[in-house]
Amino acid sequence: MVWMRCNDCTHVFTDGYLSPEVCAIIFEKTQDQQKPGWAFEQRRMISAHIVARVAQYAEGGAWLDVGFGNGSLLFTAEEWGYTPVGLDLRRSSVETFQRFGIEAHCASIGELEGRERFGVISMADVLEHMPFPQEGLAAAHRLLQDDGALFVSVPHYNCAAWRLLDATNDNEYWEELEHYHNFSRDRLYALARDCGFAPVNYAVSERYRIGMEVVFRKAP
Repeated sequence: MVWMRCNDCTHVFTDGYLSPEVCAIIFEKTQDQQKPGWAFEQRRMISAHIVARVAQYAEGGAWLDVGFGNGSLLFTAEEWGYTPVGLDLRRSSVETFQRFGIEAHCASIGELEGRERFGVISMADVLEHMPFPQEGLAAAHRLLQDDGALFVSVPHYNCAAWRLLDATNDNEYWEELEHYHNFSRDRLYALARDCGFAPVNYAVSERYRIGMEVVFRKAP
């Protein structure tokens, strides 16, 4: 893996992306922590903090979780009264969700049809996996209601905690095979604004090391 840095905006990204054939092999396998229902009681408490923050800006409606993984965020959102809808590229996880009676699709967010259907869209640790994250945010803007909320979490490379991991040679993010981007807060905000979103809430992630979590609204 070769990491690049833009001299103008300082964004950090990989030199090239995995081919569709390689991605298909990766998504055929599911790690335990990515399986629906994994460590549900523990993850439920973490997800509750996220849902409570998002609910300040979007009180109800359908909640689309992109890359739902173990499903904790959607399961917990349902407790708040949201209608859960899941997207994931792992077919086995989608089929499990469907057996639970939850609407789920094995597709990317760009492939999902419709406009302004969802009150909430969450992209939890998803943008760094997309070769072109602006396309994902543009699709979220199309699918989100005008009064809805977008939740995004990504690793935060431009913070003291990240620099400490670098200094101690303990930063596993440089070796994440499925990651194409490392975001600073400024770069994430700029990208979101370009796609029609405004940040309204910032928090440190409880889900992964050195992560940031941001709630966005559609810009007026």
